[in-house]
Amino acid sequence: MNSKILTGVLFAGALGFGASQAAPDPGDVSIKNFSFGPAAITVPVGTTVNWHNNDGEPHTVVSADGLFRSAALDTGETFSFKFTKAGTFKYVCTIHPRMVASVTVK
Repeated sequence: MNSKILTGVLFAGALGFGASQAAPDPGDVSIKNFSFGPAAITVPVGTTVNWHNNDGEPHTVVSADGLFRSAALDTGETFSFKFTKAGTFKYVCTIHPRMVASVTVK
């Protein structure tokens, strides 16, 4: 292999070309800038959804129907819940009630 081709291959590898990038888990929700992201997700029955507090303030994850309730999550903490039945489940941060989102389980 000549040196120009080898240099191109090494440069492309350093930039991440050709490398597989892990997609975010569809059951992951980030809490950042006083919002849940994504605000609406759809997952299959049996999925465990993980909420990660990436914000500088504590937040909660509380379902409107009482199905799940986290304690206050500090920065870097995670709350997980396994959805075992189909439906749409709305939830809120009880500390910051304008933070609302939903999980649809099919």
